[in-house]
Amino acid sequence: MTDRAVIFDVDGVLLELTAAEEDLFFEAFADWGDPASLSRDWNSYRIRNDDNIVGEIMERWRIPPAEKPLLINRYHRALGSALAAGTLTSPAVAGAHDLVHALQGQARLGIATANFREAACLRLAAAGLWDLVAGLAQGADGGGHKHEILARAIAASGLPASRIIYVGDNLNDLEAGVRNGVHFIGFSTSPERRRQLAAAGAPRVSAHHPETLAFIRAALSA
Repeated sequence: MTDRAVIFDVDGVLLELTAAEEDLFFEAFADWGDPASLSRDWNSYRIRNDDNIVGEIMERWRIPPAEKPLLINRYHRALGSALAAGTLTSPAVAGAHDLVHALQGQARLGIATANFREAACLRLAAAGLWDLVAGLAQGADGGGHKHEILARAIAASGLPASRIIYVGDNLNDLEAGVRNGVHFIGFSTSPERRRQLAAAGAPRVSAHHPETLAFIRAALSA
């Protein structure tokens, strides 16, 4: 089925973000200051997007703009090396493999993530998921809020928003779905996060991926 698409957020939906992965992101700034002093609360930054966060830290620490591609490349090289060496893992969310494999042939699959696309590729490849979602993969590159990243994925699909399902775990994912007019499914293993999504108006909220799959199939058949 090529006239439907299912797009996933990455962290919290397909992959578990570990503290070690967060540390590696900030380690790229070690030549300019103490990475431990940088907030790990992604919501503390002006825009929750890796590209924008790099820019914000550079602005705060007065790092020359010309250093930005070097910082990003340093992060990607370190991430790739650590994953290849096995000193870092990027674990899949329980049920993510079965969910994505079950949807093959039923819809086009992709991601809209605030990770850099290359970082998402490396992490999802390590978890055995990248090839299944690479066809519609949009990341933080170029900056922007989650609704802007999702809009880029929708544009790349060539499909109307009414034929697209977005699965996310944050309130900004819900906002992205609403602003783009797609079918939104909230997912989280956290009861508190599920309550937040439901209270904010998410029409469908899943606690585990078999339930996510049932919601997606119902939306695909609607």
